[in-house]
Amino acid sequence: MIICFGPGPKFKGGIAQYNTALARALKDEGAQVTIVSWTQQYPAIIPREFVDKASRSSFLEGYDIPVHYLTNWNAPGTWRKTAKAIAALKPDKVIIQWYNPTQGIPLNSIAKYLRKHTKAEILFDLHFVAAKEQSSLDARLTRMALRHGHGFIIHAYKTAEELKGLFEGEEFHLTLDGSRVRVHHDAPQRSILKLYHPIYSLFKPDPSFNKEAWKAQHGLRKHVFLFFGFIRKYKGLHYCIEAFAELAKQRDDVSLMIVGERFWQTVDQSKLSTKLKNAVFGTLKKLFLKKADDERNYDPLALVDTLGIRDRTLVVDRFIPNEEVPPYFQAADTIVLFYETATPSGVESLSYNFKLPAVATRVGHFPETITDGFNGYMAEPKNIADMVRVMNASIEKPIPRENVVEATKTMSWANYAKAVLNG
Repeated sequence: MIICFGPGPKFKGGIAQYNTALARALKDEGAQVTIVSWTQQYPAIIPREFVDKASRSSFLEGYDIPVHYLTNWNAPGTWRKTAKAIAALKPDKVIIQWYNPTQGIPLNSIAKYLRKHTKAEILFDLHFVAAKEQSSLDARLTRMALRHGHGFIIHAYKTAEELKGLFEGEEFHLTLDGSRVRVHHDAPQRSILKLYHPIYSLFKPDPSFNKEAWKAQHGLRKHVFLFFGFIRKYKGLHYCIEAFAELAKQRDDVSLMIVGERFWQTVDQSKLSTKLKNAVFGTLKKLFLKKADDERNYDPLALVDTLGIRDRTLVVDRFIPNEEVPPYFQAADTIVLFYETATPSGVESLSYNFKLPAVATRVGHFPETITDGFNGYMAEPKNIADMVRVMNASIEKPIPRENVVEATKTMSWANYAKAVLNG
């Protein structure tokens, strides 16, 4: 029995999709799998809607995978209830999705109980270790929970370095095939499984899709760039828009699609409850953030009109239900990943399923997955002129789609699941 602990399929975003895809892959390899999920992932004061209320289809259709929604960050009684429910299933492995330091408080309680009361191998699947908005508490909360792991799954070497920095002086066994040192509860050495972010196959291209007709319907020109996903500052949409505006001065055959919801604009801002949450949340951020960078004021979409590119830009400023995702990737020629910082990107993996080449910045793990000139083009971070250069290069010297397939052929969920099961 394998437990995949993380957000279940009713939640928005890449981690929920990732946890669901992982459960499916493990099931396909013959494992018995159960998803144990949050009911609320974060403190109630966070002014944001996290549940997917728009999608009509489930990625678990056709799979016999139970989902138990048990864990409420705001109700400590559910933490023990979750741990006991998992222990009662007598799991061989518990894979915990790690993606936010605030979850260190409940996950410390859950992982500590499982370590003591089960024989399960506890694996933390690390989407990052150093938070994107690092606070003075983050390292402490992260260490508090991760100390209970027998091993760690990572998707980039950068994460391994962050992990070693967090547990300075501790020895780790790093492996590329999923093998690990023998698990003992008092093992002096823990395993790091260096894998990758698998290619999403949850979203299927529509074989009957008429690209030119769809582009004409949406007023798109010959060469189409796509920014997709939650609008967060670290993803560099402001750079993307500025670089595209410069490109549009040079050529009249380009369009930009910006598709996704603004991360902090998912609830009614006029409600009293939202205003109260905003006030409390803002105060706490000021107390704990090392840098005074309140992302809630981040509004890159204003640049579309400021820079005069409204007629070149398709903006879909909302959460995209599962059923509506494929056309945007099928209409695009290039995915834009001009991030400021990057841990493995779900959007990058999603784009590979549609054989889309990328233009990306040389940050985080992108140099590990994108070979400049082969399956994408790399620009220097925060350098608009260089971003314009690579956008132009993607048009003048287009990347063959076969190259994208070749670069990602080993990054399947099947290979990933085999590595996780290899121990």
